[in-house]
Amino acid sequence: MRAIILWLSAIAASSAGEPVRLTGDGSHKQHLQWSPDGSRILLTRIHEGKMALWTMTAQGKDFKRLIEKDTPHFDGQWSPDGKKIFFVLDILQGTDGKLQIDRVNADGTDHKNIIPHKAFDESPRPSPDGKKLLWVSTRDGNPELYSADEDGKNIKRLTSEVAFDLHPAWSPDGKRIAFSSGRTGRQKIFTMSADGTDVKKLTDGDGLESWPAWSPDGKRIAFVSNRTGNYDIWLMSANGKDLKNLTNHPGTDTSPTWSPDGKRIAFVSDRGGASEVWVIDVP
Repeated sequence: MRAIILWLSAIAASSAGEPVRLTGDGSHKQHLQWSPDGSRILLTRIHEGKMALWTMTAQGKDFKRLIEKDTPHFDGQWSPDGKKIFFVLDILQGTDGKLQIDRVNADGTDHKNIIPHKAFDESPRPSPDGKKLLWVSTRDGNPELYSADEDGKNIKRLTSEVAFDLHPAWSPDGKRIAFSSGRTGRQKIFTMSADGTDVKKLTDGDGLESWPAWSPDGKRIAFVSNRTGNYDIWLMSANGKDLKNLTNHPGTDTSPTWSPDGKRIAFVSDRGGASEVWVIDVP
């Protein structure tokens, strides 16, 4: 009965526009992504001293570890059909790690390496049609964006900047890529065509901005910004206009992910004293 009351209270709070806390176990969490069918959320979770990929229901229940591997693995992304998950595997080596991009079935079986370690290879993002893989690598110096076929072949460098290019995200139609870059000073949100051309800067100001996430209809982008003094989840149109502070809280809010229907955003926040997953309705 108590669980039902808490759940009804959460629904009421969400309908009123206030964020609802989904988790309360106290473990560090990051890198959220909603499953394509909306039933589960994939996340990086440090539990009992081990960094690993976990899934939970969209209501924050039924935690399941994806693969039983002691080597740190994190930043998972579902394939468009929800059948596979791409992620970063850290092969520990002394005090340094060897990051590579791997893939596993959504049930944790058939673990394969897709992008062998060459430098720091991270942030894997499968394209909306499932044919391409986007990721960040330092193989040519500083972090740049690269693409390859879904199986890791035909690697192509997309950006060539002295500054860091990070946190790539495909538009739903696969035609553009949003990312964070310091090429004009502080980290800002940019977009470019899928081939790396037609780069456009979307945000300005003094704040640091990162982790862009396209809405399912491609009309808006959620991102993280500290332009008001602390890190909140912001919204803007896909052209960089109509900025709105969605979370507006003194705590640190990060790692936004849209629900497949575009009505909610899940994010990580320490507003309750620990790194937990929250969800908020999107106006």
